[in-house]
Amino acid sequence: MEINTVGVVGLGYIGLPTAAILASKDVKVVGVDINERTIEAINRGDVPFVEPDLATYVGGAVQHGTLRATNTPEPADAFIIAVPTPFQDGYEPDLSYIKAAVEAVAPQLSGGELLILESTSPPGATRKMAEWVIAARPDLSLDGAPGTAQIHVAHCPERVLPGRVMNELVTNDRIVGGLTAEAAQMAKDLYAIFCQGEILLTDDVTAEMAKLVENSFRDVNIAFANELSLIADKLGIDVWELIRLANHHPRVNILQPGPGVGGHCIAVDPWFIVDADPEQAKLIRTAREVNDSKPQWVIEQVEKAAAGIESPTIAALGLAFKADIDDLRESPARKIVADLADRLPNAAVVVVEPHIDALPAELANRRNVRLAPLAHASEVADVTVVLVDHTEFKERVANGQVSTRGIIIDTRGICK
Repeated sequence: MEINTVGVVGLGYIGLPTAAILASKDVKVVGVDINERTIEAINRGDVPFVEPDLATYVGGAVQHGTLRATNTPEPADAFIIAVPTPFQDGYEPDLSYIKAAVEAVAPQLSGGELLILESTSPPGATRKMAEWVIAARPDLSLDGAPGTAQIHVAHCPERVLPGRVMNELVTNDRIVGGLTAEAAQMAKDLYAIFCQGEILLTDDVTAEMAKLVENSFRDVNIAFANELSLIADKLGIDVWELIRLANHHPRVNILQPGPGVGGHCIAVDPWFIVDADPEQAKLIRTAREVNDSKPQWVIEQVEKAAAGIESPTIAALGLAFKADIDDLRESPARKIVADLADRLPNAAVVVVEPHIDALPAELANRRNVRLAPLAHASEVADVTVVLVDHTEFKERVANGQVSTRGIIIDTRGICK
């Protein structure tokens, strides 16, 4: 089956780039989102968040007539579901966004369509998605049983790096897992429209686990670095020097510690594996606990540094979950700033985040938190805590443009 039209449900950090790159290949794409501001921005040819080169793709596709956005799914040959998959209390996966997306798409199906779940998901989520479709449309089936029209369901997890999405969508290898071999092949043919990397076929549950394993591997390695930073602090050792020296071993490559782990993937995905098999996922759980506890350690360091100052000014450098992006999802810096504001009510917390124009609601509503330029923050701070290694911060530190007034707590090693 040739796919000429695609509906992309969820126009966030993954859905919109995928929609735009497909549309750039002359596929007719209708993007669907519940956020009216996002819809309006896309239909103007604008983008609602920072991602290099994305604006060029979106603007060109909208002008060319191959991309538009709306709040309701329309009939298409294929649908890509790219909605959030957070976890609930107790780290149980929340699939409600996937279910809502499927229930919106189901009335538009007539048979023969390909449905791809691209959201990072716990094992079995793609099959659950298929069950929801069939429950909403009993006239459809996965095998074309008598009296039904067949649909095809697959999982293709994203595996791109924010800040490099438009490049990595094209160059990275992809994993495609189908509920059937036919569904997997159809999904492969769709991604081959723009993907130059190898497209590897497997079953749906293995594809789901592959993405979770990739991010859990990274989480475990970051936890090792973060745990080293705590031990080094106790022993009076410079952890950055320690790691630099250890990495001179030809078979050692220790990552850099930080204030915790953020983003929608690494901070979330390992919990999906723990939820799937709590008894066996011991190392993965421990790594998550180490990384989730690191923000508390950073807060304690700031409190110690500010002790004895009646009304301290604390400069927090960075809010994003990684360098040079505006994505604040699951950011440890965001939590650190909020907790500092609450635990030090007499302190003024000055946030420096060059990639946003306004603080998120939970920080804007705190009376002792404000957004300010780096030059101002560095001049007034009694304590400066480096939370994100934005290029702008590193360059200004290297050029001596950041004041060293007060105490500096550097969780990213940019002042070394």
